[in-house]
Formats: sequence, structure tokens, C-alpha cells
Amino acid sequence: MTERCFQLADVLEVMADAVPDRVALVTETTTLTYAQLDDRTTRLANHLAAHGVGRGDRVGIHAMNCPEWVEAFYATMKLGAAPVNVNFRYVADELRYLYSDAGCKAVVVAPEYTGVLDEVAADLPDLTHRVVIGDDYEAALAAASPDRNFDPRSPDDLYLIYTGGTTGMPKGVMWRHEDLIFGALNASRFGLPAESPQQLADEAVANPNPLRLMALGPMMHGGGQWVMGNTHVAGGTFVLYCGRRFDPEAVWDLTSSAGANSIGTIGDAMARPLAEALAAPGHRDWDLSALVSIGNGGAPLTPGVREQLRAVLPDVLIRDSYGASETGAATARFDDGQNHAAPRFDATDDTSVLDPDGRVCPVGEVGMLARSGPIPLGYWNDPVKTAATFKVVDGVRWVIPGDFARYEDDGSISLLGRGSVSINTGGEKVYPEEVEAALMHHPAVLDTVVVGTPSERWGQQVTALVQLRPGISATQAELRAAAGERVADYKVPKDVVFVDEVVRTPVGKADYVWARTAAIEALATE
Repeated sequence: MTERCFQLADVLEVMADAVPDRVALVTETTTLTYAQLDDRTTRLANHLAAHGVGRGDRVGIHAMNCPEWVEAFYATMKLGAAPVNVNFRYVADELRYLYSDAGCKAVVVAPEYTGVLDEVAADLPDLTHRVVIGDDYEAALAAASPDRNFDPRSPDDLYLIYTGGTTGMPKGVMWRHEDLIFGALNASRFGLPAESPQQLADEAVANPNPLRLMALGPMMHGGGQWVMGNTHVAGGTFVLYCGRRFDPEAVWDLTSSAGANSIGTIGDAMARPLAEALAAPGHRDWDLSALVSIGNGGAPLTPGVREQLRAVLPDVLIRDSYGASETGAATARFDDGQNHAAPRFDATDDTSVLDPDGRVCPVGEVGMLARSGPIPLGYWNDPVKTAATFKVVDGVRWVIPGDFARYEDDGSISLLGRGSVSINTGGEKVYPEEVEAALMHHPAVLDTVVVGTPSERWGQQVTALVQLRPGISATQAELRAAAGERVADYKVPKDVVFVDEVVRTPVGKADYVWARTAAIEALATE
């Protein structure tokens, strides 16, 4: 029996002991109780240990959403090792960088990705073992011991989450397990303190109606992992969508069959098709009586999509949350029915807006969103970026990941967007999300992303890439006029580029690298 501490594997084990028959994981095809999930992860951990994986090592998880992703995540932690989230869309050069940077010793990989892994294997001397999901994986579990004979774990054990790399190569963010649990995975318990994992288990036993929380995004990104962690820390049931593509009807099928209480969306790219599936004439008769909230994070919901959700789910709350790999679950706010120009969040004791000198900004002044309290140690293998992002001000350690924000008169915080994609046009700062929200009000616009492109006159100009709804047309002039009704004139796009599809990342965030390249190429041909 390991010493109990605030480490995620310990949390899983105390839950398996306390509520063994409670369902821990539901997908379209699989249901696992806490006891079953713990048994499978224990066997996988023992298999990995037999192949040299131990405390402090890193294990890649290279697969789309599946039950085995969850099992590999916890199995690695049982050994005091760190799982590494591998982006399944990466090509050989990107994979070579990620596996090398993390120094992965083993990998749990889906069969469809073994080919590209073979391409880079010769350049990865540290990667000495792989487990291929399928028959080989099941055989490995069947042959491994079910006993929890692991070395004691520590709250200082490392959790490593690689960022998406939308503005450069991905960075590994390092968390202590205890900081992760209380800084990112404690929202389902309303941020309450706890003395031990056993207290979490006792609370789970006393709760006859545990939450069923559903993740839609890829587990290779933090949002899905943190929905899962919040669920299991509170002894609930994690519902995982494993579709190979985002299918709103399939999402509602799983929501209905699993009795999900909350589903986690990532901006308009997920929320809009979900709302439109419910609004479609003759849609399936889904039982959504258990659904209480839509939890949105990672990308903002524009006012038009909020209105769609309110119309089709009038009794369901919309809860906006702000978090990043570097900040954890920083702050949140329930939708108040008002269509603000930028998403708003509640100010908390450990969330603030700071100026360049680290002082708190007055109301209305734009600064950088910052969080203190339980935050990461820094970036893996990158002390320079660690020093730039994690700062100590008056003895308080803050993480400042690069998002512009401001305090509002009501004490809330408006999130204006990532500094790395803000547009400086004629000396004025423009935040793309605000302009995107204005354009999304137009009924012809299905999706849009806004970027800065070179301008001789302004330095940068605001340019919008727009995907129109099928069968509905709109002109540049119409869209510019519509935007001008909601944002200042200097924020109105100087050009609108119509595209067949707005490209987004696997989690639905705007792909600003693609957008900027596509916009510049399109404008060069005009």
C-alpha cells in the first residue's frame, strides 16, 4: 500500500477502494467502474515497470480519445512517472522534436500512428518500449500483475502538459501534483481545501448523486484532462466523447445515454453545431433532462452563439471558464444573459490584471491577466521562458501567460485575447476575438478568424477570413458595415477574405498561423 498523498494516482486508488462499483468512465462503447479502471491501470503500470519505466520517467500517449488514453494517463502516474500528451496530428519532424524534448522512455500508441513513429524511432534512443493499443495492449494487461506494489508516491511528482504550440514549438508545462489538484482540478469541489485524499473519498461515499461531466475535446490537450481530473477528484463519472470527428448528433447521443450533467465546449466551433442540431426540425428525441450546464473554455463563445444556446437550452446554465496550461482553472463566471463585447470572468483572490511593473491595473486600463496560488513550476527544459512567464512581485509568485485583460466597473475581468496575436494598427491595439465576435453576429457568417496583415500605412491592418453559411451570401461591404455597428472604426476589418473553411486546431481554437499565411497570400493576388 502506497503512502497516501495528493497525487492523482493516489486519488484514483482511494476512490476505487471507497466506491469500487461507481462508474468512473463512460464512452460510446465502454463503461468502467472505479475498481475496473484501477485494475486496468495497475496492470498497465506493472507492465511499464517491467520494461524499465520508473519514477521521473516520461511516457508518451499517442492516440485519439479512447479509454486506453485514460488508462495510460493514470498508469504512468502510479509509477511516479509523467504522461506526455502527444498531438496525433503531428508529422515526423514535430514528433521528433516532442519525443526528444520530453525524453520519453515508453509510449502507448494507437496502431494508426505506429508508421509515423517508426519514421522517427531511430532518432529517439531514449524511447525503448512501446505498447500498441489493441490486441498487444490487452495481452500486456492480461499478463501483468494486478497488485499495487508500487513505491511511495509524492505530491512533488511531476505532471507535464505540452502546450499546443500555436505560436511556436510546444512547451512542456511542469506542475507538482498537489498544485495541479488544487490549482486546476478542484473546481467540482468549489475550490474547498482537503486534508488528504481519503477526505475526498469520504466525500464521494457521502454523495449519492455524483456529477457526470463530459469532455468533447481531445485528451491530448489540457482541457479534456482537466475535466477528467475535476470529475475523479470529486468521485464522479467522466464521460468521454471518442468520435473520430466532431459530430453534434453523436455528442447529443452520448450526452443522453450517459446522463451527462455538464458538457465542456471549446468556443463556437463546438457550441454552434451543437445548438443547431437541437434547433434542426425533426431532430432525434434526446433525453437531456440531466443536463444542467454548458461549460465553455479554451475559446470564447460569441454573443450570437450564446443566443442560440439560450434558445434551444433555456433551462441550462452557460458557465464560462478561463484557464491555460500555465494557469490551471483560474476563474469562471455564469452567463448573465448580456452580450458583452469580450468574455467576462469573476475576479478572485489569486487572479488579477497587472501592468508591466507588476502593479494592479485600475478599472478600464488594459493589462495582463495573472494568477498566483497553486501554479506550475515552469517550463520543461526552458529556464528563459520560465523566467519571462513566471514572475515574483512583492514576494508573490505570479504566472503571466500573455493574455490581455481589464477590470470592469462591476469588478469582473474582461479577457481581451492573447498578446501574441493582438494587432497593432496605427498605434491602436486590436484584439482579434472582439472583432470575430462582431462579425459572428451577421447571419451569413458561419465562422471567422481575424489577423493582422502588413500595411504600408498602418503597419498592420485588421483582416478577416470569413466562412459563409451554405446558400447565404454577403459582400465585404455588408460585413464591414455590420462589424462597424459593434466595434470602433479602427477595429473594423480593412479587408475580408472569403474562404471555403476556417481552419482550427483540434480543440476548436483559431489557428492564427494558418490564418495569417492564408490572408497574406489572398491579399497578394488581389
